[in-house]
Amino acid sequence: MPTITEIEDLRRIYRRRVPKMFYDYTESGSWTEQTFRENSSDFDRIHLRQRVAVDMADRSLKSQMIGEDVSMPVALAPVGMTGMQHWDGEIKAARAAEDFGVPYSLSTMSICSIEDVAANTSKPFWMQVYTLKDDDFMQRLFDRAKAANCSAAIITVDLQLLGQRHRDIKNGLSAPPKLTPRSVANMMTKVHWGLGMLSTKRRAFGNIVGHAKGVTDPSSLASWTAKSFDQSLDWDRIRQFRKMWDGPLIIKGIMDPRDAREALNVGADAIIVSNHGGRQLDGAISSIRALEPILEAVGDKIEVHIDSGIRSGQDVLKAMAMGAKGTYIGRAYVYGLGAMGQAGVTKSLEVIRRELDLSMALCGHRHLTGVDRDILMVPKGFSDGWDQAPPAA
Repeated sequence: MPTITEIEDLRRIYRRRVPKMFYDYTESGSWTEQTFRENSSDFDRIHLRQRVAVDMADRSLKSQMIGEDVSMPVALAPVGMTGMQHWDGEIKAARAAEDFGVPYSLSTMSICSIEDVAANTSKPFWMQVYTLKDDDFMQRLFDRAKAANCSAAIITVDLQLLGQRHRDIKNGLSAPPKLTPRSVANMMTKVHWGLGMLSTKRRAFGNIVGHAKGVTDPSSLASWTAKSFDQSLDWDRIRQFRKMWDGPLIIKGIMDPRDAREALNVGADAIIVSNHGGRQLDGAISSIRALEPILEAVGDKIEVHIDSGIRSGQDVLKAMAMGAKGTYIGRAYVYGLGAMGQAGVTKSLEVIRRELDLSMALCGHRHLTGVDRDILMVPKGFSDGWDQAPPAA
């Protein structure tokens, strides 16, 4: 096993071990992938300010996200089809998060069901839901999350319709994977993955098949999915979802200050500044560039988190210094999962924790909760200066 010192090491192993269609599902964005790339590269434009002769002993990364204690403010983001990256992937990722003391978010489009994850973990996790038309399914999904003792719900609001992701279309992405000469030839080179998938019965969307009316197999699932996403979604509809769930609520997919204020008005406890990892609107600005105007719009009235583009502990540090109260990793932990299973997810968290801890110390801080914008050097116009800035209200 090679020495792993950075997330990129895990990505290289992941690429060798997982079938192409699932690697491409993770490592791609929509259209030209401009936003996908800039989500990461814009973090590189922000520089850190080093301090010396400052007491760096007895450091702590402990914090809170929506009132929950966390060992560091890094949650595992909801990622669809994680159980196709590694057999029983959602269970293994949730266990790694639990052991590490950080939140795990389960996607509605997971392979392992809510009940599967709950039965194999001992601490509450968060449940992500989409804005679907089917009220009966939505209410039962929230009820199942409550029964599983989920401690928060995340409503994803930026998927009223699916952004075009060229690679997924060309690969014929599906779960379970469609058996074509091309996909079979590729999967035959991934022996470890294949043997693992044969060892589990969890190969379809466990939260939907057998739970949504009329969905009993992959073909009926495709038909149901095409009809279920609500293109007429508005904030009144989100208020209806708020009534279905009376626990802590996080709204994911906010990129504009006006939408941040709307999320505050519907009673959300937190928002996630997110462009869906560059998988929806290509050409949108990166999440880190969108963060400060949103923070200015809502102040401390609602907790502001961020995802999309975070690949290192330094990225986490920069986001926290800009004012975020929490961060999420998706691709970074999926690389670890596909590369090494549960141990790989743990390794990804260890890499990020070490980078975050060392960078914080070298910037002259011992406690992450005390870090602020003073440690950053941000380019002029990084978060403003657009020719057509959005109106204030």
